[in-house]
Amino acid sequence: MQAPIYDPHLNDFFDVIKTFITLSADSKLAMAGVLKKVSFPKGHHLLEAGSVCRHVYFIEKGLTRTYYTKDGKDVTDWISVEKTFATSIVSFITGMPDIRSIELLEPTVLWTIGHDDLQRLYDENHEIERFGRLLVSYGLVQLQQRFDDLHFATARERYRKLMEQMPSIVQRVPLGMVASYLGITPETLSRIRADYTF
Repeated sequence: MQAPIYDPHLNDFFDVIKTFITLSADSKLAMAGVLKKVSFPKGHHLLEAGSVCRHVYFIEKGLTRTYYTKDGKDVTDWISVEKTFATSIVSFITGMPDIRSIELLEPTVLWTIGHDDLQRLYDENHEIERFGRLLVSYGLVQLQQRFDDLHFATARERYRKLMEQMPSIVQRVPLGMVASYLGITPETLSRIRADYTF
């Protein structure tokens, strides 16, 4: 069978999908047919608080942070880097507005798929529908792990896990946002970093 023909920049996207499910050539072409490549500058918001999230984004280059405002302060809830997805799962599924915003922390290149296009693919393609279920399940597991980390892991343990998963973050993200993501003060983060060793 001839290999599917699609933008070679989508190879990373399909490599990530392969960790969930092996798609047929036809399924890859169907998905590639609705994915759109977009680029935005640092500071652009993919989602504004109070809006409904209608897209799932795959990050080819750059990174995003998901945050909300509490007592007049931004709280960083999630950070997404290259070869991962950025979206509001609950808003995307329910069609309800989210209290969170998704902001680009660097100039970012993304592949985006809209809600209606994805639903049509689900209706037409069992493999893609299964991938969607697996991706949502994975996202929910990540959310539970994040909840557990914030409530049961020490600050040092949270920092170590972050360094294992996203070691470049402290060079790419303002330390105040990193501290917020870890649920600690900037002062605590500075102390941990000062004597941290792998």
